[in-house]
Amino acid sequence: MMTDDPIPARLAALKTTPTPALKQQWRELFGGEPPPFNRQYLESRLAYRIQELAYGGFKPATVRKLEKLGKQLDGGDRKKSGMRADRERPINGTRLIREWQGVEHVVTVTTDGFEWQGRPYKSLSAIARAITGTRWNGWVFFGLRNRGART
Repeated sequence: MMTDDPIPARLAALKTTPTPALKQQWRELFGGEPPPFNRQYLESRLAYRIQELAYGGFKPATVRKLEKLGKQLDGGDRKKSGMRADRERPINGTRLIREWQGVEHVVTVTTDGFEWQGRPYKSLSAIARAITGTRWNGWVFFGLRNRGART
């Protein structure tokens, strides 16, 4: 018995969909502006969301089990568990790129925070201050959040 499931076709189409159209799908499926991450990130999150809406998300028991495993991995460290719980935080390895006064700055998201110019930092705000010499909200400076808006 064959079914005409449109979901696999939608997932396959993500690879060839122009980026502006991916961003529009993000707005429709997530109800907000897409994050300024790379195309691969958008594709993977859209693929998950399409399947989640069509087939359902994790069961509450699965979420509890994942949380328990996460606690085992971070050993109860409140800082690490906060990072794990921070849904807005980019995934480890993500590269944030910002041009400031004609110089391109690349920040890499790490397990313990961020890395810029080979040095570890605990916050994006500290990096933004090092780059500009003035206080900035690091999330705003790197385009992860709009000024004055919290997602």
